[in-house]
This record gives sequence, structure tokens and C-alpha cells, in this order.
Amino acid sequence: MVAHGKKSGYVNATKFSNKIKSYKSSLGFFRTGNSYFGIRGYSLQLEGLEKGINDNARLRGIIIHGANYVDERLANGNGVIGRSWGCPAVSKNLSKEIINLLKGGSLLYIYADDEVYKEKSVIAKLNVNENSNPN
Repeated sequence: MVAHGKKSGYVNATKFSNKIKSYKSSLGFFRTGNSYFGIRGYSLQLEGLEKGINDNARLRGIIIHGANYVDERLANGNGVIGRSWGCPAVSKNLSKEIINLLKGGSLLYIYADDEVYKEKSVIAKLNVNENSNPN
């Protein structure tokens, strides 16, 4: 389970933003950076790779971090988990393992079936021919 931004929607994220203080999630491709200990505990830097879609991730403080509100018991009891301020927050119990797996330059893709994203994203529009040879 991954939390989405508190202004992105209730059960499912349906609204997205690249704006500072929007409290919405951002879609698209991200490069993971370094892990560090900050105000949210053990965390992982994210760099948005899509201009105008998620390239303000660092300015917005969008990171992967653990959160007590990302919990299966909450989901089972309430039908939903808590919300972040736009970060893809994960379970506190799994955060260290997830961050250690992804840190240091992994490619992360945050997806939703969103028409605005599909229209704006250069990367999402790329269509690689199965028969093409990249060499």
C-alpha cells in the first residue's frame, strides 16, 4: 500500500499536481536519489524526470517515507488509509526495506489512468516497436 496526497482524492487518487503546497500526488517517472534520516525518519529523495509534470518534486519535498497511517488494519477498518502531503508514503514496517531496495538511481513510475498526464507526458507517449533494435 502507498498513500497518495490528501488533496488527490479519497479512496483513489484522481487529481494530480506539480505545484508547491498543492498536497496532491504527482504522476510519472522519477529517479531515486539518496536515503537519509529527516523529519519523516528514514526517507528517500525523488527527482521528477518529466518537465511540467513532476519536475518540482524536490522543491515540493516529495520523498518516499514510512508513515503510521499506511496500515492494512486502517484499510480494512475504514476502507482507506491516511494521506500524505503528496509523497508516496509506505508502511513504517516496510519503509526501510523498500527504500534500501530503490535508493541510488532506480527508476520509479507512479501511474494513474489520467488523461491530462497521458496528453502532457513525452515519455508515456513513446512507443517502442517490438521489432526495433536499439543498437
